[in-house]
Amino acid sequence: QVQLVESGGGLVQAGGSLRLSCAVSGNLFSIKNMGWGRQAPGKERELVSTVTTVEVLPDSTFYADSVKGRFTISRDNRKRGVYLQMNSLKPEDTAVYYCHVLTNNGIRSWGQGTQVTVSS
Repeated sequence: QVQLVESGGGLVQAGGSLRLSCAVSGNLFSIKNMGWGRQAPGKERELVSTVTTVEVLPDSTFYADSVKGRFTISRDNRKRGVYLQMNSLKPEDTAVYYCHVLTNNGIRSWGQGTQVTVSS
């Protein structure tokens, strides 16, 4: 079992930046992919960005089209953290952001989420 705790959300003006952090603990051995999703009011949860863990080759990252060029994902090579640097934030980025991990057997676990609000 894996525990995920997000931090770093908040209120920011459009054009500003935030850095989200996710602390990962528990059974880290089987984690092969880590990342972030978000859910805006009235919308379904969507994947924002993912990154493979260090033992998965080739190294691979994913960004949703809506955040490409503005968000950057990074990870701790010990699988104890995953981070999301968000720049040039837009009001449409407002959502609850969730950290997630994916294990070798296809199970995805989610954190409790952190609110990001971007004012215009």
